[in-house]
Amino acid sequence: MNKKNKISPWKETVHEIIYEADTKAGKLFDVVLLIAILASILLVMLESIESFDTKYHTFLNISEWVITILFSIEYILRIVSIKKPLKYIFSFYGIIDLLSTIPKYLSLFLIGSHHLAALRALRLLRIFRILKLTRYVGASNRLLVALKMSRTKISVFLYFVVILCVILGTIMYMVEGPENGFTSIPTSVYWAIVTLTTVGYGDIAPNTTFGQFLASIIMILGYGIIAIPTGIVTAEMTKNNNNNVDTNTQSCPSCSKENHKDGAKFCYNCGSKLN
Repeated sequence: MNKKNKISPWKETVHEIIYEADTKAGKLFDVVLLIAILASILLVMLESIESFDTKYHTFLNISEWVITILFSIEYILRIVSIKKPLKYIFSFYGIIDLLSTIPKYLSLFLIGSHHLAALRALRLLRIFRILKLTRYVGASNRLLVALKMSRTKISVFLYFVVILCVILGTIMYMVEGPENGFTSIPTSVYWAIVTLTTVGYGDIAPNTTFGQFLASIIMILGYGIIAIPTGIVTAEMTKNNNNNVDTNTQSCPSCSKENHKDGAKFCYNCGSKLN
């Protein structure tokens, strides 16, 4: 291997521990990381309880700082242990890791911003890779593929729903009018969306007979519409069903690509040797 592209032994070790879960050290690191994430989320929740925060504020604050510093060190190690740091920094997990680290630092300038540390919950998405649960990894992979294959159909469907809500909202505005709470077309469209999705806040309700009849039709229509995206995704999942699931957790030390085939020796993206 070219000296220029060679990674220091300590960086290879760090990369194997924090990016992969095929070794005992790597799995232990990730499990500890998950516990730390859960603990940090719990601390943020407890701090929002005024009576609890008043009594244990110092403890909560120190604990959050300790976890934030540990996450900061982890973030830096993730950057220095790969050949192309920008690949990680601008990746999905890289952005999530950064967003989960900076809220506590922002709280020094913006009061209350540390509550954004709840974004750390997104880091729990790593649990499928970490625990290496074959059936769950397979299910999540198939779901992602199905969603990707369905995006055009779902986009068209959502476009149709938006148009339908505009039409129904406009009709309700004409039928009910401002005297019954439908003060404008945007307000009526809002009501149509809430009703069609079967949420039903109840802040606006039709009072006329025809308006109530139309609302009933929209509610029934809502049940049918909700089922359509599910059917689209399910059809794609059935079409792309594959029981052969790869559980390889190796991450390329060069380009950070994951989801390699079991037994892979080289990265499918850049050709670099895997650990």
